[in-house]
Amino acid sequence: MAVKKRWSLVAFLPFLLFAMAFPVAFGGQPAKDGVAIPVKSVFIPEFKRNGGTRYGQLEYLGGLVMATKNGEMGATSSIRMLPDGKRFISIMDTGHWATGEIERDAEGRLSGIKDYTITAMRDAGSHKSKDHKDNMDAEGMVLDGDHILVSFERDHRIATYPRDTFTTSEPLKVERPLKGNYTLRGNGGLEAILKAPENSTIKGAIVWVAERSYNDDGNFIAGVQSGPQKGIFAIERVAPYDVTDGVFLDDGTFLLLERKFGLKDGIGMRIRRFKGEDIAPGKTVSGTVVMEANFSHQIDNMEGLDAFKAEDGSTHLIVVSDDNHSLIERNLMLEFKLVE
Repeated sequence: MAVKKRWSLVAFLPFLLFAMAFPVAFGGQPAKDGVAIPVKSVFIPEFKRNGGTRYGQLEYLGGLVMATKNGEMGATSSIRMLPDGKRFISIMDTGHWATGEIERDAEGRLSGIKDYTITAMRDAGSHKSKDHKDNMDAEGMVLDGDHILVSFERDHRIATYPRDTFTTSEPLKVERPLKGNYTLRGNGGLEAILKAPENSTIKGAIVWVAERSYNDDGNFIAGVQSGPQKGIFAIERVAPYDVTDGVFLDDGTFLLLERKFGLKDGIGMRIRRFKGEDIAPGKTVSGTVVMEANFSHQIDNMEGLDAFKAEDGSTHLIVVSDDNHSLIERNLMLEFKLVE
Protein backbone atom coordinates (compact mmCIF):
# COMPACT_ATOMS: atom_id res chain seq x y z
CA MET A 1 0.00 0.00 0.00
CA ALA A 2 2.85 2.40 0.82
CA VAL A 3 4.37 1.83 -2.63
CA LYS A 4 1.05 2.53 -4.29
CA LYS A 5 0.59 5.73 -2.32
CA ARG A 6 4.11 6.90 -3.17
CA TRP A 7 3.45 6.25 -6.85
CA SER A 8 0.18 8.17 -6.68
CA LEU A 9 2.10 11.21 -5.50
CA VAL A 10 5.11 10.75 -7.78
CA ALA A 11 2.87 10.29 -10.82
CA PHE A 12 1.40 13.72 -10.30
CA LEU A 13 4.73 15.52 -9.78
CA PRO A 14 5.35 16.42 -13.46
CA PHE A 15 1.89 17.88 -13.71
CA LEU A 16 2.29 19.86 -10.49
CA LEU A 17 5.50 21.33 -11.87
CA PHE A 18 3.64 22.08 -15.09
CA ALA A 19 0.99 23.90 -13.09
CA MET A 20 3.61 25.89 -11.21
CA ALA A 21 4.84 27.19 -14.55
CA PHE A 22 1.55 29.06 -14.75
CA PRO A 23 1.29 30.65 -11.31
CA VAL A 24 -1.46 33.03 -12.37
CA ALA A 25 -3.42 30.32 -14.11
CA PHE A 26 -5.42 29.39 -11.06
CA GLY A 27 -8.27 31.51 -9.85
CA GLY A 28 -10.04 31.77 -13.18
CA GLN A 29 -9.15 35.05 -14.84
CA PRO A 30 -11.94 36.21 -17.18
CA ALA A 31 -11.51 35.57 -20.89
CA LYS A 32 -12.19 37.99 -23.69
CA ASP A 33 -15.23 36.70 -25.56
CA GLY A 34 -14.31 34.76 -28.67
CA VAL A 35 -10.58 35.53 -28.57
CA ALA A 36 -8.38 32.46 -29.11
CA ILE A 37 -6.38 31.48 -26.02
CA PRO A 38 -3.15 29.43 -26.25
CA VAL A 39 -3.40 26.12 -24.39
CA LYS A 40 -0.31 24.40 -23.01
CA SER A 41 -0.58 20.61 -22.80
CA VAL A 42 1.43 17.71 -21.38
CA PHE A 43 0.77 14.21 -22.72
CA ILE A 44 -0.26 11.47 -20.29
CA PRO A 45 1.18 8.24 -21.72
CA GLU A 46 -0.14 5.87 -19.03
CA PHE A 47 -3.53 5.85 -17.34
CA LYS A 48 -1.93 3.90 -14.49
CA ARG A 49 1.74 3.13 -13.96
CA ASN A 50 2.55 -0.21 -15.59
CA GLY A 51 -1.19 -0.79 -15.88
CA GLY A 52 -1.25 -1.51 -19.59
CA THR A 53 -3.97 -0.09 -21.79
CA ARG A 54 -7.05 -2.19 -20.92
CA TYR A 55 -9.35 -0.93 -18.17
CA GLY A 56 -12.61 -2.81 -17.92
CA GLN A 57 -14.32 -2.52 -21.31
CA LEU A 58 -12.15 0.42 -22.35
CA GLU A 59 -8.74 0.76 -23.99
CA TYR A 60 -6.75 3.80 -22.93
CA LEU A 61 -5.50 5.78 -25.93
CA GLY A 62 -3.88 8.77 -24.25
CA GLY A 63 -4.62 11.97 -22.41
CA LEU A 64 -3.64 15.56 -21.75
CA VAL A 65 -3.24 17.82 -18.76
CA MET A 66 -3.93 21.36 -19.92
CA ALA A 67 -3.60 24.93 -18.70
CA THR A 68 -3.85 28.48 -19.99
CA LYS A 69 -1.52 31.22 -18.79
CA ASN A 70 -4.19 33.31 -17.05
CA GLY A 71 -6.39 30.48 -15.85
CA GLU A 72 -9.24 31.04 -18.27
CA MET A 73 -9.57 27.29 -18.89
CA GLY A 74 -11.39 25.44 -16.15
CA ALA A 75 -14.79 24.71 -14.61
CA THR A 76 -15.66 22.37 -17.52
CA SER A 77 -18.90 20.52 -16.86
CA SER A 78 -19.80 18.89 -20.20
CA ILE A 79 -18.31 18.37 -23.66
CA ARG A 80 -19.73 17.40 -27.05
CA MET A 81 -17.64 16.41 -30.05
CA LEU A 82 -18.69 17.66 -33.47
CA PRO A 83 -19.15 15.19 -36.35
CA ASP A 84 -15.58 15.62 -37.64
CA GLY A 85 -14.25 14.10 -34.40
CA LYS A 86 -11.87 17.04 -33.97
CA ARG A 87 -13.78 20.14 -32.98
CA PHE A 88 -15.72 20.33 -29.74
CA ILE A 89 -18.13 22.49 -27.79
CA SER A 90 -17.95 22.48 -24.02
CA ILE A 91 -19.65 24.39 -21.25
CA MET A 92 -18.37 25.74 -17.97
CA ASP A 93 -20.36 25.89 -14.75
CA THR A 94 -19.48 29.57 -14.59
CA GLY A 95 -21.90 30.19 -17.46
CA HIS A 96 -19.54 30.08 -20.44
CA TRP A 97 -19.13 28.28 -23.74
CA ALA A 98 -15.70 26.93 -24.61
CA THR A 99 -14.84 25.71 -28.10
CA GLY A 100 -11.70 24.33 -29.68
CA GLU A 101 -10.11 21.67 -31.84
CA ILE A 102 -8.19 18.58 -30.78
CA GLU A 103 -4.70 18.14 -32.23
CA ARG A 104 -3.11 14.71 -32.69
CA ASP A 105 0.43 13.45 -33.21
CA ALA A 106 1.67 11.20 -36.02
CA GLU A 107 0.36 8.14 -34.16
CA GLY A 108 -3.12 9.62 -33.77
CA ARG A 109 -2.81 10.33 -30.05
CA LEU A 110 -4.03 13.49 -28.35
CA SER A 111 -1.29 16.12 -28.50
CA GLY A 112 -2.94 19.48 -27.84
CA ILE A 113 -5.83 21.90 -28.22
CA LYS A 114 -5.93 24.75 -30.74
CA ASP A 115 -8.35 27.59 -31.54
CA TYR A 116 -9.58 27.53 -27.95
CA THR A 117 -12.09 30.27 -27.18
CA ILE A 118 -14.37 31.09 -24.28
CA THR A 119 -17.58 33.11 -24.58
CA ALA A 120 -20.06 34.16 -21.91
CA MET A 121 -23.50 32.61 -22.27
CA ARG A 122 -26.49 34.79 -22.93
CA ASP A 123 -29.54 33.73 -20.96
CA ALA A 124 -32.49 35.89 -20.09
CA GLY A 125 -34.25 32.88 -18.58
CA SER A 126 -33.01 33.26 -15.02
CA HIS A 127 -32.64 36.14 -12.63
CA LYS A 128 -33.35 34.09 -9.52
CA SER A 129 -30.36 35.46 -7.65
CA LYS A 130 -27.94 38.37 -7.81
CA ASP A 131 -25.21 35.71 -7.78
CA HIS A 132 -24.15 34.90 -11.37
CA LYS A 133 -23.26 31.35 -10.31
CA ASP A 134 -26.81 30.73 -9.11
CA ASN A 135 -28.25 31.93 -12.40
CA MET A 136 -25.79 30.38 -14.85
CA ASP A 137 -24.63 27.07 -13.34
CA ALA A 138 -24.48 25.20 -16.66
CA GLU A 139 -23.99 21.47 -16.05
CA GLY A 140 -25.11 19.42 -19.06
CA MET A 141 -25.28 19.87 -22.81
CA VAL A 142 -26.54 17.94 -25.81
CA LEU A 143 -26.62 18.57 -29.55
CA ASP A 144 -30.09 18.20 -31.04
CA GLY A 145 -30.12 18.86 -34.77
CA ASP A 146 -30.03 22.62 -35.31
CA HIS A 147 -30.12 23.28 -31.58
CA ILE A 148 -27.97 22.95 -28.48
CA LEU A 149 -29.70 22.19 -25.20
CA VAL A 150 -28.08 23.16 -21.90
CA SER A 151 -29.18 22.04 -18.46
CA PHE A 152 -28.73 24.40 -15.51
CA GLU A 153 -28.89 23.53 -11.84
CA ARG A 154 -29.70 25.71 -8.83
CA ASP A 155 -32.38 27.42 -10.95
CA HIS A 156 -33.25 24.17 -12.71
CA ARG A 157 -34.09 24.59 -16.38
CA ILE A 158 -33.23 23.44 -19.89
CA ALA A 159 -32.35 26.20 -22.36
CA THR A 160 -32.42 25.69 -26.14
CA TYR A 161 -29.90 27.68 -28.21
CA PRO A 162 -29.57 27.94 -32.00
CA ARG A 163 -26.62 25.80 -33.02
CA ASP A 164 -25.28 28.14 -35.68
CA THR A 165 -25.18 31.24 -33.43
CA PHE A 166 -25.11 29.76 -29.92
CA THR A 167 -22.23 31.94 -28.71
CA THR A 168 -24.06 35.18 -29.47
CA SER A 169 -27.71 34.20 -28.94
CA GLU A 170 -30.09 34.07 -26.03
CA PRO A 171 -32.12 30.86 -25.68
CA LEU A 172 -34.90 30.26 -28.17
CA LYS A 173 -36.88 28.73 -25.33
CA VAL A 174 -36.46 27.73 -21.70
CA GLU A 175 -38.36 24.88 -20.09
CA ARG A 176 -38.50 23.38 -16.63
CA PRO A 177 -37.94 19.71 -15.81
CA LEU A 178 -41.10 17.63 -15.80
CA LYS A 179 -43.26 18.06 -12.75
CA GLY A 180 -43.53 15.11 -10.41
CA ASN A 181 -43.34 13.88 -6.85
CA TYR A 182 -39.67 14.73 -6.36
CA THR A 183 -37.38 17.54 -5.26
CA LEU A 184 -34.17 18.62 -6.95
CA ARG A 185 -31.41 19.90 -4.69
CA GLY A 186 -30.09 23.36 -5.45
CA ASN A 187 -26.47 22.31 -5.94
CA GLY A 188 -26.85 18.67 -6.95
CA GLY A 189 -29.94 18.76 -9.10
CA LEU A 190 -30.34 18.88 -12.87
CA GLU A 191 -27.02 17.59 -14.23
CA ALA A 192 -26.65 15.31 -17.25
CA ILE A 193 -28.76 15.79 -20.36
CA LEU A 194 -28.79 13.23 -23.19
CA LYS A 195 -30.52 12.69 -26.51
CA ALA A 196 -31.63 9.19 -27.48
CA PRO A 197 -31.21 7.93 -31.05
CA GLU A 198 -34.27 8.46 -33.25
CA ASN A 199 -34.58 4.72 -33.86
CA SER A 200 -34.51 3.86 -30.14
CA THR A 201 -37.48 2.84 -28.04
CA ILE A 202 -37.80 6.40 -26.72
CA LYS A 203 -37.64 7.90 -30.23
CA GLY A 204 -34.99 10.61 -29.95
CA ALA A 205 -36.25 11.86 -26.60
CA ILE A 206 -34.35 14.24 -24.32
CA VAL A 207 -33.37 12.56 -21.05
CA TRP A 208 -31.98 14.20 -17.92
CA VAL A 209 -30.42 12.76 -14.76
CA ALA A 210 -29.91 14.48 -11.41
CA GLU A 211 -26.49 14.63 -9.79
CA ARG A 212 -27.24 14.23 -6.08
CA SER A 213 -31.03 14.32 -5.89
CA TYR A 214 -32.44 10.96 -4.86
CA ASN A 215 -35.89 9.43 -4.59
CA ASP A 216 -37.21 7.69 -1.48
CA ASP A 217 -35.25 4.56 -2.41
CA GLY A 218 -31.99 6.48 -2.61
CA ASN A 219 -31.75 6.34 -6.42
CA PHE A 220 -31.05 9.16 -8.86
CA ILE A 221 -34.09 11.08 -10.05
CA ALA A 222 -34.27 11.16 -13.86
CA GLY A 223 -36.75 12.21 -16.50
CA VAL A 224 -37.72 11.72 -20.12
CA GLN A 225 -38.56 15.27 -21.13
CA SER A 226 -40.31 14.39 -24.40
CA GLY A 227 -41.58 11.52 -26.55
CA PRO A 228 -43.72 8.41 -25.98
CA GLN A 229 -42.08 7.50 -22.65
CA LYS A 230 -42.31 11.00 -21.21
CA GLY A 231 -42.21 10.87 -17.43
CA ILE A 232 -40.09 10.50 -14.32
CA PHE A 233 -37.99 7.39 -13.70
CA ALA A 234 -34.93 6.52 -11.60
CA ILE A 235 -31.35 5.39 -12.13
CA GLU A 236 -30.03 2.95 -9.55
CA ARG A 237 -27.39 4.62 -7.40
CA VAL A 238 -24.40 2.56 -6.31
CA ALA A 239 -22.79 4.70 -3.60
CA PRO A 240 -20.63 6.64 -3.10
CA TYR A 241 -20.68 7.79 -6.73
CA ASP A 242 -22.86 10.57 -8.18
CA VAL A 243 -23.69 11.43 -11.80
CA THR A 244 -21.83 14.13 -13.74
CA ASP A 245 -22.55 13.51 -17.46
CA GLY A 246 -23.84 10.97 -19.95
CA VAL A 247 -24.28 10.08 -23.60
CA PHE A 248 -26.38 7.72 -25.71
CA LEU A 249 -24.60 5.35 -28.06
CA ASP A 250 -25.86 4.44 -31.53
CA ASP A 251 -27.19 1.07 -30.33
CA GLY A 252 -29.64 2.72 -27.92
CA THR A 253 -27.65 2.07 -24.76
CA PHE A 254 -26.37 5.00 -22.76
CA LEU A 255 -23.33 5.71 -20.61
CA LEU A 256 -23.24 7.69 -17.38
CA LEU A 257 -20.05 9.21 -16.01
CA GLU A 258 -19.95 9.17 -12.22
CA ARG A 259 -17.46 10.53 -9.73
CA LYS A 260 -16.65 10.50 -6.07
CA PHE A 261 -14.59 13.42 -4.89
CA GLY A 262 -13.94 14.22 -1.25
CA LEU A 263 -11.93 13.48 1.87
CA LYS A 264 -14.23 10.71 3.07
CA ASP A 265 -14.50 8.59 -0.08
CA GLY A 266 -11.40 9.77 -1.95
CA ILE A 267 -11.26 10.43 -5.68
CA GLY A 268 -12.90 8.05 -8.11
CA MET A 269 -14.32 7.85 -11.61
CA ARG A 270 -16.77 5.28 -12.90
CA ILE A 271 -18.62 4.78 -16.18
CA ARG A 272 -21.75 2.61 -16.27
CA ARG A 273 -23.78 1.40 -19.24
CA PHE A 274 -27.58 1.15 -19.33
CA LYS A 275 -30.17 -0.14 -21.78
CA GLY A 276 -32.31 2.66 -23.16
CA GLU A 277 -35.14 0.19 -23.71
CA ASP A 278 -35.41 -0.21 -19.91
CA ILE A 279 -36.50 3.42 -19.49
CA ALA A 280 -40.17 3.84 -18.60
CA PRO A 281 -42.12 6.14 -16.26
CA GLY A 282 -41.86 4.97 -12.66
CA LYS A 283 -39.18 2.38 -13.39
CA THR A 284 -35.72 2.08 -11.84
CA VAL A 285 -32.99 1.36 -14.40
CA SER A 286 -29.87 -0.60 -13.45
CA GLY A 287 -26.61 -0.72 -15.38
CA THR A 288 -23.27 -2.50 -15.61
CA VAL A 289 -19.82 -1.09 -14.87
CA VAL A 290 -17.76 -0.29 -17.97
CA MET A 291 -14.74 1.02 -16.09
CA GLU A 292 -13.77 2.27 -12.64
CA ALA A 293 -10.65 4.18 -11.60
CA ASN A 294 -9.24 5.71 -8.44
CA PHE A 295 -6.43 8.02 -7.32
CA SER A 296 -3.79 5.58 -8.56
CA HIS A 297 -5.00 6.39 -12.07
CA GLN A 298 -4.63 9.68 -13.94
CA ILE A 299 -7.98 11.15 -12.97
CA ASP A 300 -9.24 14.25 -11.22
CA ASN A 301 -12.69 15.75 -10.73
CA MET A 302 -14.12 14.08 -13.83
CA GLU A 303 -17.18 15.95 -15.14
CA GLY A 304 -17.70 15.60 -18.90
CA LEU A 305 -18.21 12.60 -21.20
CA ASP A 306 -18.92 12.19 -24.89
CA ALA A 307 -18.68 9.45 -27.51
CA PHE A 308 -17.84 9.68 -31.21
CA LYS A 309 -17.01 7.39 -34.12
CA ALA A 310 -13.32 7.20 -35.05
CA GLU A 311 -12.16 6.80 -38.65
CA ASP A 312 -11.95 3.02 -38.21
CA GLY A 313 -15.58 2.86 -37.07
CA SER A 314 -14.78 2.17 -33.41
CA THR A 315 -16.44 4.14 -30.61
CA HIS A 316 -14.12 6.52 -28.77
CA LEU A 317 -14.89 8.26 -25.49
CA ILE A 318 -13.60 11.66 -24.43
CA VAL A 319 -13.64 12.35 -20.68
CA VAL A 320 -12.77 15.76 -19.21
CA SER A 321 -12.30 17.14 -15.72
CA ASP A 322 -13.32 20.31 -13.90
CA ASP A 323 -10.38 21.90 -12.09
CA ASN A 324 -12.65 24.37 -10.26
CA HIS A 325 -9.93 26.93 -11.05
CA SER A 326 -7.97 25.41 -8.18
CA LEU A 327 -4.22 24.88 -7.80
CA ILE A 328 -4.73 21.33 -6.50
CA GLU A 329 -6.96 20.17 -9.37
CA ARG A 330 -6.18 19.69 -13.07
CA ASN A 331 -7.81 20.13 -16.45
CA LEU A 332 -7.67 16.67 -18.01
CA MET A 333 -8.80 15.28 -21.33
CA LEU A 334 -8.67 11.48 -21.60
CA GLU A 335 -9.46 9.32 -24.61
CA PHE A 336 -10.58 5.69 -24.56
CA LYS A 337 -11.82 3.17 -27.10
CA LEU A 338 -14.90 1.13 -26.22
CA VAL A 339 -14.04 -2.56 -26.61
CA GLU A 340 -17.27 -4.34 -27.56
